[in-house]
Amino acid sequence: MIKITLDRECLHNLDLSPVKTIIDRIFEEGAIASYEQQIHLEFDYFRDPTDPRELSEIPEIRLWFLRLDAVYPWIPFFLDWKAGELARYAAMLVPHQFSRNEGIQFNPEALEIFVMQKTFVLADWLKHQEIPSQSRLSAIAQMFGYELDDSFFKLLQ
Repeated sequence: MIKITLDRECLHNLDLSPVKTIIDRIFEEGAIASYEQQIHLEFDYFRDPTDPRELSEIPEIRLWFLRLDAVYPWIPFFLDWKAGELARYAAMLVPHQFSRNEGIQFNPEALEIFVMQKTFVLADWLKHQEIPSQSRLSAIAQMFGYELDDSFFKLLQ
């Protein structure tokens, strides 16, 4: 597990250096597949105790994630899904409502676009990295309630 701490200064300055340092190290080592689902993002971000917002509702944090996604659109490959990192990542990028009782309720159309865009980005990136992709892409889609048919993958070849 690799923990990357994001503090207020980093987030407010759109500073991706904490992530870049880790990504650079992973690529230098060359064992990319061994880091699948290994990154956990921690927040050192003080908020007033009376602030009811979730992290994904804070504009500065969402903006940082938009920049992260623009620079590293394949970062979901490295995020620790079991710890909820993939869902949190999506919440930073996809319009949603938050309910204390039901949790995150994504805008269905926006979520579908997000899932398909990540599928296309990751399919190309994984192919370039020579990492088998079909089961990985199917797993990401399933995390959000979508199923990718085998015929879909034939279109990507």
